[in-house]
Amino acid sequence: MLNSVRFSRRRSPLGGVFSVLGMRTIEWDAARQQVRMIDQQLLPGELRVVSYADYPQVAAAIREMVVRGAPAIGAAAAFGLALAARASTAGEVAGLRADLAAAAEMLQAARPTAVNLSWALKRVLRMAAEFPDGSDAEGLRAAVLAEAQRIADEDVALNQRMALFGAALIQEGETILHHCNTGALATVDWGTALGVIRMAHEQGKRPYVLVDETRPRLQGARLTAWELEQYGISYAIISDSAAGYFLSSGQVHKVLVGADRVAANGDVANKIGTYMLALAAYDNHVPFYAVVPSSTVDLSLPHGRLIPIEERDPQEVLALQVEGVRVAPPGAPARNPAFDITPHRLITAIITENGVVYPPFDENLANTVSHNFGSQ
Repeated sequence: MLNSVRFSRRRSPLGGVFSVLGMRTIEWDAARQQVRMIDQQLLPGELRVVSYADYPQVAAAIREMVVRGAPAIGAAAAFGLALAARASTAGEVAGLRADLAAAAEMLQAARPTAVNLSWALKRVLRMAAEFPDGSDAEGLRAAVLAEAQRIADEDVALNQRMALFGAALIQEGETILHHCNTGALATVDWGTALGVIRMAHEQGKRPYVLVDETRPRLQGARLTAWELEQYGISYAIISDSAAGYFLSSGQVHKVLVGADRVAANGDVANKIGTYMLALAAYDNHVPFYAVVPSSTVDLSLPHGRLIPIEERDPQEVLALQVEGVRVAPPGAPARNPAFDITPHRLITAIITENGVVYPPFDENLANTVSHNFGSQ
C-alpha cells in the first residue's frame, strides 16, 4: 500500500459513497498509474481509500478482503494485470505475455470461489494471446489497461440493467430480506441484489430491508447497513438466526441475495448462511432471488458440488467478543467456510443483466450467458 486518504463517515444524504468521494469502489488512478479502492475492512467506522502500485499488493487486498464481492474482485484482478504489464521489463510481446500469465497465477490464488476473478483474468489473457506477436510491447501494455477499464465500465452498466429487471419484481412498500453485502461496495459501482433494492427505492417504491448480520465478518451489519444509510433506505439489522422467524411470521415478501459463482444447473455459491436462508424461504413460500451478472455463471461446472469452497482463518470465528470479553474458550478450534451452496430447486429465479431467468436453469442460463459478449 503506497498511500491512503481518509474521509469523514458521511457527507452526503443520497447518492452514496461515490458522490462523497467522486470515485468508484475500485478504479484506475491514471495520474499515479495505480489502482485505488475503498478499504472495506474499516467501514463503517472509517472511510479510507487505499492505492496499490503492484499486483502482489492487489492479490493481498483481494485475499484480505480490502476489496470483496465477486464483481469488484474481478475488476481488481484485471487492474492487477494492468499493474503487472506496467512493471514488466519485457521488450517483446511474448515476454510480456509470460509475465502476465505469472501474475495471473498469483491473483487467481487469492480467492478460489468467486468465478469473476478467473473470468476477468482469462478475458485479459485471451486478449493478450490474440495481440500480434510482432507488435510493440508498449501497445500490449496499453491494451491490457484498456481491457481492464472496459471490464470495470461494463460492470457498472450491467448492474444498472440488472437493477431495472429486478426492481420490476418489487411492489410498493415490500419488505426484503438481504444477506451479506451486494451493493456498490461489492461491485465497481451500483450493486447486484442491493442495487435492485436501490433502484426500487429511486423509483419511489419505498422498500424496507431486513439486513442479516452475516457472520462471521458481519458484511451485512457493517457494509449493507452503511450503504442503506447513504441512500436513505429504511432498514433494520437482524441476527442471521432470526431470519427464519421473520419469514415464518409473514413479515418478508422477498429474499434477495448475490452470488460468487453459479453452476450451469442454477446451483448458487454465496456467502455462508445463504443455504439456510433459502431453505427457510422455500418452506414459507417466500420468493428467493439471486441477482448476478452473467459473468458469475460458470457453465463449465454442471452442478454446485463442484464449486470450490474457500475455508478461511478460524480466528474470524473465534475473535467474537461481548463487552470486550472473548466468547470462545482459550484454544477452542473452529471451522470457517466462507460460502455454501444453495441448490437450484430452492431458487425462484436468477436476475441477470439480460433478464430474469426462471427454471429450468440448465437450459435457460446457457441462453442468457450466450448473450453476454464477455462470457466464458
